[in-house]
Amino acid sequence: LIPQGPSMDASKKVDLKIIIIGALGVGKTSLLHQYVHKTFYEDYRTTLGASILTKVLAVDNTPLKLQIWDTGGQERFRSMVSTFYKGSDGCMLAFDVTDRESFESLDNWRDDFLEKVIPREQDFPMVVLGNKIDICDRQVPKEIASAWCKEKDIPYFEVSAKNNINVAEAFETLAKQALTTYKGIFESYLTDSIKLTPNDKPKKSCC
Repeated sequence: LIPQGPSMDASKKVDLKIIIIGALGVGKTSLLHQYVHKTFYEDYRTTLGASILTKVLAVDNTPLKLQIWDTGGQERFRSMVSTFYKGSDGCMLAFDVTDRESFESLDNWRDDFLEKVIPREQDFPMVVLGNKIDICDRQVPKEIASAWCKEKDIPYFEVSAKNNINVAEAFETLAKQALTTYKGIFESYLTDSIKLTPNDKPKKSCC
């Protein structure tokens, strides 16, 4: 029998890196400020590169410290933004339900992220947010966005940063996914580290 490694201490705080990506102007900064500060942030200035906010919460009795990276959506900064992907534990894909192009670009954002993140896992913790549902001029039907997410097995949330609809639920769902993956990697690492290999067997003495 292979001895099992000790379980991760549930009372120990876990640091997780979450990154928000998506096209320019979809409201990534507003979503982040609504979640962290409970205020609607009028995103007049374009995020250049990345900015970081933190949020402490508990998921499944485990204290978490989320380091949430807000990234710029301008195409000319795409290569710079992708350098921030490394070390991410979860990814939030955001689009604007009043902007068809922002939805159609999700494939590129997702593919770019999965190409560069290590390890390259297709089931990497990820959620999709359709923001600005408070605006009447909708261009992306809920059914189409839901179908895209269902095909890729990604949870989908219709949200409003302005009216604080489903924002916390979306972040906490991603945090829970990321924690589950983190625990799985942690347990696997501990188990693998104490497995006996043939080279570890005691050698017979010739005397």
